[in-house]
Amino acid sequence: MKKIILTAINAKYVHSNPGVYSLCAYAKQCNPKADIETLSFTINQDVSKITEEIYAAGPDLIGFSCYIWNITVIRQIVTTLSKILPKTQIWLGGPEVSYCADEMLSQLPVTGILSGEGEIAFAGLVREFLLGEDGDYRKVKGIVTRDFATGEAELIPMDDLPFFYQDFPKELFDNKILYYETSRGCPYMCTYCLSSVEKHLRFKSLPKIYRELQFFLDRKVKQVKFVDRTFNCDPDHAIAIWKYLKEHDNGITNFHFEIAAETMREDALKLIGSMRPGLLRLEIGVQSTDPATLKAIRRQMDLERCRRVVETLHKNENVILHLDLIAGLPGESYERFVRSFNDVYAMHPKELQLGFLKVLKGTPIAAKAAEEGLVFDKEPPYEVIFTADISYEELRKLKAVEEMLEIYYNSGQFVRTLACLEPSFDTPYALFESLARYYREKGYTVMQPSRLKRYEILLSFWEEQIDPDSVEIRECLLYDLYARENLKKRPAFAGEEDPVARDFYKGNKQRMFDTHVEAFTGADGKKTYYLFDYRSRDPVTGNVGVRILTEQDWQQEDGS
Repeated sequence: MKKIILTAINAKYVHSNPGVYSLCAYAKQCNPKADIETLSFTINQDVSKITEEIYAAGPDLIGFSCYIWNITVIRQIVTTLSKILPKTQIWLGGPEVSYCADEMLSQLPVTGILSGEGEIAFAGLVREFLLGEDGDYRKVKGIVTRDFATGEAELIPMDDLPFFYQDFPKELFDNKILYYETSRGCPYMCTYCLSSVEKHLRFKSLPKIYRELQFFLDRKVKQVKFVDRTFNCDPDHAIAIWKYLKEHDNGITNFHFEIAAETMREDALKLIGSMRPGLLRLEIGVQSTDPATLKAIRRQMDLERCRRVVETLHKNENVILHLDLIAGLPGESYERFVRSFNDVYAMHPKELQLGFLKVLKGTPIAAKAAEEGLVFDKEPPYEVIFTADISYEELRKLKAVEEMLEIYYNSGQFVRTLACLEPSFDTPYALFESLARYYREKGYTVMQPSRLKRYEILLSFWEEQIDPDSVEIRECLLYDLYARENLKKRPAFAGEEDPVARDFYKGNKQRMFDTHVEAFTGADGKKTYYLFDYRSRDPVTGNVGVRILTEQDWQQEDGS
């Protein structure tokens, strides 16, 4: 029996590749006698070790799922495999090769490329491969070789997609993010996105979706990330699924969705507001708040509606909200991007991603890059270097700001401290820009400091830049630190422990392992004692339970 292997090389261990699993499951469904397996690796593994494992598996045909994050590694692997397995057919597929198949065939020693959607094409490839000399790849749509191309790949009806997770042992997905889709295609035409190329918007039927979601819920999977490009493009479809998740919530699983804020209906917002905290994680691609830039990239965005939706989602404090910005878009200068940053920061998302334009193969923006004045790296991930509107030096500044944003904002570890710092700066951006400059001047790197060191750096930044004698900033840092960390050793910047707080644990040492009491001084000079309870943690903020100690707390002898 001929052996076929599909290979996924993920960016991180926690990622899984739904593409190869879907292709494998559908091909087996169409070719029940086929011997098809999947292998998964990460880009951080040694390339020679990956190659050795593939070689040891003895494939007669091997397929690679190609993306911007793994194509460099795959190039190395297939070059070696073609030498040590000269009789093995090597096929590539995925977005990184679909739009430049001829170029890839001229550069790499591979048999051919699956261009476009893969399920039906790969099943046909397997069918013809198993026929041996009687097989004819010309019968399969979506194939490109050095001798011929068979035209656009056939699109699979969404309800024909097999639910592949049920075929794998549970441990294969332990501690990993699982990906799921209920639709393919996107109604929007954003020029930087490959989804703008997909003209066909298709949905799975709700009964099938409910059955598959129940699989995740029954097994108490930690996180399921929907890969639908704009999940709520059909509001009724989205609301039906959200209702099901609310009604069948297992108290553990959370679900991630990428949504368009401006099309959120009021009934959807009300429904979301009634859900368990942490059940939903919503991602909104704002990208820019400059109307001219949004028009240039064909991004449909009602900014005022977006602000109102975000404000509504915030009210119940039960949703993890992630907003995106993209630097380097056509027409947006450094100064205008800073304004976009401040605009979106003012919406107070749980996470604010400052990304950089990637000029992806096959996108409309790639075809007009020279016309738009976009200069970008020709190697993956094809990130913009500078544009007609923003310089290389300015993008470097934004890179440094992005690093500070990840450490001090997106981590959620410095909420109270940032609120204390922000009034001393003209804008939120100015705060992170100043902090980035401080890191550079002191020679700190983002990979270097431990978590505790980051608190100490923020304190020294404040004392050197703003106020050398501030008690408030120290207390804010201490509050943020204990709200996250059950420390075994008191941090140096905290000073001596308050004797009254220490006495709280007399007679009950066990309670010291579960809680911490800290004294904070108010504007009137009086002390208030806070208890940090590490037995509970907010699923949205990540902070532990915090409350002010009452007289009754002090009087309890058993410490319960």
